[in-house]
Order: sequence, then C-alpha cells, then structure tokens
Amino acid sequence: MSYLSTLSLATILLSVSCIITIEKYEYVDAAAAQAGAFITPTYKSYAEIEAARHYPGLKSSSPPSSSSSSLMSLMSPLSNILHLKLESPLQLEAMAFPSPSADKTLSSSSSLSTSPVVNDQNAWIKNLNYEEFAKDVSDLGKKLLKETTNDDVDHLNKILSWRDMACIIGISTMWITPNPITIIALSTWTYSSWTMVAHHTCHGGYNRVDAGKFNSRGFALGSIPRRIADWCDWMLPEAWNVEHNRLHHYHLGEKLDPDLVERNLSFLREMNVPLPFKYVVTALFMPIWKWFYYAPNTYKELQLVKMKSEKKDIPKDFNPEEAATLKSLFFPTTESEMAMNEVIQPFTFLKTVLAPFFLTRFVLLPAPLLFIPNIGGVLFFNAILNLVLADLFTNVHGFVTIVTNHAGNDLYKFDDEVKPKSGSFYVRQVVSSVNYATGTDIIDFSHGWLNYQIEHHVWPDLSMLAYQKGAPQLKAICAKHGVPYVQENVLERLRKTVDIMVGRTSMIEFPTELEPVKDKALTGVKWKSSHGSIDDDDE
Repeated sequence: MSYLSTLSLATILLSVSCIITIEKYEYVDAAAAQAGAFITPTYKSYAEIEAARHYPGLKSSSPPSSSSSSLMSLMSPLSNILHLKLESPLQLEAMAFPSPSADKTLSSSSSLSTSPVVNDQNAWIKNLNYEEFAKDVSDLGKKLLKETTNDDVDHLNKILSWRDMACIIGISTMWITPNPITIIALSTWTYSSWTMVAHHTCHGGYNRVDAGKFNSRGFALGSIPRRIADWCDWMLPEAWNVEHNRLHHYHLGEKLDPDLVERNLSFLREMNVPLPFKYVVTALFMPIWKWFYYAPNTYKELQLVKMKSEKKDIPKDFNPEEAATLKSLFFPTTESEMAMNEVIQPFTFLKTVLAPFFLTRFVLLPAPLLFIPNIGGVLFFNAILNLVLADLFTNVHGFVTIVTNHAGNDLYKFDDEVKPKSGSFYVRQVVSSVNYATGTDIIDFSHGWLNYQIEHHVWPDLSMLAYQKGAPQLKAICAKHGVPYVQENVLERLRKTVDIMVGRTSMIEFPTELEPVKDKALTGVKWKSSHGSIDDDDE
C-alpha cells in the first residue's frame, strides 16, 4: 500500500502542478501583428500587447538568460496576483507603453455598461472579413469532425482510467486521518468526472463513434440511479445541459449568458466597502460556489424552460438575469428574490438537486465503515472529513479553471444576439474566451481540458483529442485574420477574473454595430435539443 500511495502522490501532484506551469515567453510574429492580431503569451500585459500590435518590429534584443528567466518565471505568478512590478526585461518593455484604456478601467466606476468605441483596441474589427473567417473556421471544424475515429474513444478511455485511478485511491484511503493524497485523489475523481467526462459527453463529443454509454442521448439523464452511475455532482444534469449547452454556449458574453461573471457579481462590484474586503469575499466564495450558486442557478434555467413550455406565467417581479443562490432561495430580502421562490421551490430543489449527491457521497459512500467493530465511528469520521475537504478543494480547482474562462479586462461582452455558426458567432467565441497552457495529456488533464476553451466554444461537440489537434490550427487562422486569440497562464487569468469580480476592472464592450447585419439573430436562437450539438434532435 505504501508503494501505491507513493506512486499515486507523485502522479497526482505532477498533474496538479501543471496548473501552475509557467509558459515560456513567446515573441509576437511581426506579420501577424501588422495584420492587427495579438496572440497573448503568458504574462504579456495588456500594454505589451498594444505595444506589439502598434510597434510590430519591437522585440526584446535577446531572450532572458536561463538563470534570470527561471527566477522571473517563479516570481511572476505571485507578482501578478499581488499586482507587483518586477524589473524584468519583459515587464520593463511593457511599462514603456502604458495602456490608457487599462488605466481608464482601473479608475472607472464598477458600472456594467460602457459605451462601445471604435478605437485602436478594436480597430481590427473594422478590417475583418467575417465571411472568410467563418469559412476557414467552419472548414477546420468539419475536418476535425470527419477525423473523429476510435482513436478518440481510446483517448477517452485513457482519461477514464486516470479518473478511475484517482477514485480508487481516494475511496480506499478515505478512512485514514485526513491527508493530501486522499483529498487530492477524491477531488480529482469529482473534478475529472465533470470537466472532462461529463462535459464532453453531454456536448455530444463522442456521439459519432461507439463510445458505449458516453453519448449525450441519455448520459446521466432520466433517473437518480442513472445520475449516480454516470455523473453525480451538485448540479442536476438536465439543468446543466440547459444552462450550459444552450444558454451559455450560444449567448456567450451576452445579457442572456447565465455565466456572465461581471453581471452576476454586480452586487460585490458595487458594494461600498474597502477593496480588501471584496477580495476576502471572493476567496470565501471559491470553495462553495458549485452548491451555493451554480447548482441553484442551473436549476433556475431548467425551471424557466419548463414554465415556458407549459405556458405558465413568469412571476411579475422575477428578474431572469439575476443569479439564483442558496441565500436568495432560503433568505430572500428583495421582491425579485421572493419571486425566485415561485420559480424554484426551495425544498423541491434540495430534494431533487442537492440531496442525491449529498446522500451518496457523504452518507452512503462512507457508511460501511460504521460496521467495523470498535473503530468504525472513528474511521467514518475520518472519511467524512476527507470527503468534505476534497469537495472544498475540487470547488477551488474548478473555480480556477472554469470561472476564469470568460472573464478579464481583455475579453469582450456583447449587447445583442447572433446566429450560431455565423462569422460573428465564431468571432465572439474567440474574443470572449481564453486558453491556458496546452499540449500534453498531463497538462490538459490538470486543467480539466478547460484550457481549450476557445476551440470548445467554436466547436462545442468535438472530442478531447480533437481539441488538441485543432488548437494550433485555429490559433493560426486567428492570426491570419487578425482576430485576438488570448492564451495565458491560468493563475494570471485568475487574477484578471477576480479583478472583474471585485470591480477593479471591467470587460470590453464590443461594437456590435460593426458586425454583418445578416449575422444578427433578430428572432432569437433556437435549439432542437438541450444536449449534444445545437442541430441534434432530442431523440
């Protein structure tokens, strides 16, 4: 057992450590820069991006020395989080070209809306050929779909084996006094079951091959036993399919996007308290966000769909854009929160959504330990502690890699809807999403495959292996057409997301009047199904 534990610890810690992998400095291609593109390397500041775009010939005279590069790479994450300045060649170069727009953002109020202005920052939009961009992106997507084979199934099975290894290690050691091996293993089991297995399955990433039960038509749906067997988490799978697959993916960065961080955290952004207090609130939110906010908010969207399909009246004071939380359900203080209780019956929510996961994970799973004579109670208590700590840890892991995908002062938000698979749709998916470090299964596993968020939003129904293949090609297409493609270390994205949450910065308002009129979804976006691709039927 000691050998297995040691091997497990080394494997899991290596996987987790990839989250904080510091990507090497990239030089901006002069041709791409002159075309108006900026492909964001790790720790490139906003000012640096602007400098590279307006001064394409500007580069460091030579790459930093290996010793100074190592030192700076170790210190950069901490300095970014704490907003410190390091006297490195990279940052000195960035400091030479301060960004007026960034300064303006820092000094502005936390208001959600800003006037769309066509300036140097978004001049690329005026020069973009939407039709040619759409053709290139669509052709690549079709190519990747055709290339889906049993190799994709084999790759899925590989990821499943890693997930199952974490599960076995976690469950077989949960009776031990709380320890990092057990906690990380249990956390990885939960995290990978959602972000990699359920996520890509529910999107239909394996619908075109024989992957057994990993097909969007039925996976985790229809009954509690099926939910427990396939994917049991705090969220109800049917609710998540509606909220995520429909609304988030096809209204990204819009008012109808239920995951728009800037709007959902408006109460904190506008709170008249010292900034450090807001950071504390954000830190306290990370370990509980899935069951406190995400589970009720996804369920709210499902209930709204049901009410509309049954032609029931929406409560008068109900605000559909307001996020549902456990606080608003059980301790409503405003008329809109009270109306929320008419849409979401609080105790029905507890029974239907939260109870199955709570009972199976925190009661039934460790219960057999109680039957061990003399020490059963102690072992059961240790298991509960390990399971609770693992849940807090996986929530933080999920927050860092999920919530940060679409927030930052270098990403765009929009004031209207566009048609799926149009040129404007593809552009929006790219410029309102961000990638992290990519390239190997270990790095991608540690990020939950959420490090391919740009590709995933452009083509939601691909397999994990297809995203690895498609990312470099889509990045090249964006450079060719001058469309911003943001890729940074996940900790830098965490800093930028938290700054949005506390109101320190704001997202960029996209000048939607510059988009082709034919791309506008004047009658809204329609779906045939809440799972799989937008074109898939329910059956």
